[in-house]
Amino acid sequence: MKAVIQRVKQAWVDVENQRAGSIGPGILVLLGVSRTDSLENCSTLADKILNLRIFDDHEGRMNRSLLEVRGDLLVVSQFTLLGDCRKGRRPSYSDAAPAESARSLYEHFVAECRSSGLTVATGIFQAHMQVGLINDGPVTLILES
Repeated sequence: MKAVIQRVKQAWVDVENQRAGSIGPGILVLLGVSRTDSLENCSTLADKILNLRIFDDHEGRMNRSLLEVRGDLLVVSQFTLLGDCRKGRRPSYSDAAPAESARSLYEHFVAECRSSGLTVATGIFQAHMQVGLINDGPVTLILES
């Protein structure tokens, strides 16, 4: 799995001019699922994101996790994160999981995040989405499991 995470003041995702999900302060996760991913990858990555210390403490140092600040989470599926651009001019998506297995792992990842008790919003799997955000920092990180 590959995730681009952004610490946000707010984030939202729209599908066909309808708001599919939105959050206040927290983390936006753009999530790509590869052919080799498993349920264990979902659990490991969810735990990492929920506990990653990227929020400011009382001294202004990034020393608190999403769980500690009780922030929100917006998870958006994005298979293009698995695009391989090393050859030619057109990305290859051969490393991306097929749609049905990707959907299952994406949904498991979301369930793992929801089990934390935090507010978790999502986009719509395989939909054409418009994602908006107000990045906080900016803080943007790439995680792989």
